[in-house]
Amino acid sequence: MSDRQRAVQARVFGRVQGVSYRVWARSAAIGLGLVGWVRNESDGSVTARMAGTNAAVSSMIDRLWIGPAGASVSRVDVEEISSWNAPSSFTIVV
Repeated sequence: MSDRQRAVQARVFGRVQGVSYRVWARSAAIGLGLVGWVRNESDGSVTARMAGTNAAVSSMIDRLWIGPAGASVSRVDVEEISSWNAPSSFTIVV
């Protein structure tokens, strides 16, 4: 188990809007002890920025590929973030 901290921004493509993807992602992230945010993008994708232990972030990235019932994920692009003043909770950004 790694206690090393990690922060990433993930962009999720496919059928990810209109299926409660943001609500699902927030719940999954909180369950993993992550902080950050998730939002819909104008092109139909969803962006999530998150921070936590390396293990928790890696687990969330795996979960992003699955999503809630009704979602169909075609691609997840992940970018490491070296410096970010993360919030103290995980929220849905409108």
